[in-house]
Amino acid sequence: MDKKAVALILFVLVALPLFSGCLEENGNGNEMPVVEIDYPSNGMTVSGLVKIHGVASDPDGDKTLERVEVMIDDGEWNVAEGTANWSFDLVTYQINDGHFNICVRVWDGIDYSDVDEITVIVSNPETAESDSHKWAVFVAAVNYPADNETKLGNGGLNLAEDMAAYFIENYGYSTSNVFILFDDGWIRDDNGYGGRAETLEQRSHEYDINYGGATRENVEMIIHHVIEASNSFTDSEVFIWFFGHGYGNENDEFTGGKILESSAIFLWDEMISDRELGELLYDLRSEKTCVIVDACFSGGFADKIIYNFPTFFLMRSDIPNSGRIVMSGSSKFRTGYASTTRGPLFSMIWFDGIRTGEADGFKSGFLDVGKPPSFGFNKDKKVTVEEAFYYASYMLRTDRNLDDYKKMEPQINDQYPGRGTLRSKKGMLLGDQK
Repeated sequence: MDKKAVALILFVLVALPLFSGCLEENGNGNEMPVVEIDYPSNGMTVSGLVKIHGVASDPDGDKTLERVEVMIDDGEWNVAEGTANWSFDLVTYQINDGHFNICVRVWDGIDYSDVDEITVIVSNPETAESDSHKWAVFVAAVNYPADNETKLGNGGLNLAEDMAAYFIENYGYSTSNVFILFDDGWIRDDNGYGGRAETLEQRSHEYDINYGGATRENVEMIIHHVIEASNSFTDSEVFIWFFGHGYGNENDEFTGGKILESSAIFLWDEMISDRELGELLYDLRSEKTCVIVDACFSGGFADKIIYNFPTFFLMRSDIPNSGRIVMSGSSKFRTGYASTTRGPLFSMIWFDGIRTGEADGFKSGFLDVGKPPSFGFNKDKKVTVEEAFYYASYMLRTDRNLDDYKKMEPQINDQYPGRGTLRSKKGMLLGDQK
C-alpha cells in the first residue's frame, strides 16, 4: 500500500475520537437546550383562552436560556413569557374550529432546541346560551416581578373570583361568558410577592371560567370578542372591571398631576388610557353596560374630575354613553387604596353593598357623595349598581374605620338607561332581577 495512504488512514483513526465529541455538541462546544409542553396535552380539545405552558432546560445551565418561542400551525414564531417555566396565551376566538399544531422551541444564544409539537382541537360554541346574554370581564395587573415595594398581592384576583361566583350564582351569568385576566396568568407564592407557583388554570377553582394574563393583547382580544358576541342580542348585559396601579403623581396632593392629562391604568405589559379604552369600547352596543375602573387617579375613565365635576370636553374618554354606567374608584386627582388579600377598597365596599343588601335605598346626595335612605324609604330588597356606588361613597366618607381613605372620592357617570336631563332615573339591576 502506498505510504501516503497508510499515513492518511492512521491520521483519521487517531483524530476521529477527538472530533466525535464536538460532533455530538453541534461542532461548537455547546449542548442543545431542551423544551417541553406540559399543557395542553396532545389531542386535547380546547376553547376560549388557553394558557400554553411548559418547561425548558439547558445542560449548560438554565441561565443561558434566552427565549422560548411558540408557533401555532404555520404561523410566525412568537416569544413566550418566561424561559425555564414558560407560558403563552392563545385566544382561540380568532381562529376557526378544527385541529391545530402547537410547536415550541428554546434558544440558548447559540443553538435552538429540537421542536416539541402537539396537536389540539379547537372547539368554541357558536353563540352564547339562549338565556344567558350576559358577559363579565375582570382585569387586574398588580404584581410586577421586579418591584416588590409596589406589588398589590393576590387580593384583586380573590375579589374578581368572588364577584364572578356571585354573578354566576345570582345573576345567571354563564361560566363560558366570564373572563378573569390576572397578572401574567400565573399565581405567585407568598400572596404575589414570591416566584411563579402555578398557572391560573392549574389552581383548583369553583367554576370553569376563562383565565388569562392581563396583557394589552389579551384585554383587546377579549373585549373585541365580548363586543362581537353581545352585539348579536338586543338584551345583552356587559360588566367590565379593571383594577391596578393608576398613572399620576402621588406627591401632588391637590391634582395628582392630572389636570390636562388622561387617566390611565397599568396592565401587565403596558398602560391603557381612558381614551384608549373608550376607543376599544366604541362599537359596544349593549344598552346595559357597567364599567368600573378602580385605580389611583382614575376619574378620567368616568369623564369626571372631582366632586362630580365633568372633565374638560377635549379630555373626555367617551367611555360613558347612553345605556352605560361608568365608575372610578377614586377621582382624577386622588389616590386609591387596596388590601393585598381582599382587593381594592372601593370595589370591595361596592360589592359588599350588593352582596349583603346594605346598599338598598342609598341615593346620590349632594355632589353624588351618597346618602342613606331616610326612615327605611326607597328600599325594595334589591340593590342597583348605582345604590352600591352611593353606599361605598358614603361609607368611605363617614366610617371612622376608613378615615385614612376618605379622600379617595369615587366618581360616577350614570347614563342608564339613556342620556339627557329628562331621562328615566331607573337604576341598573344586574342579571335577571325584576
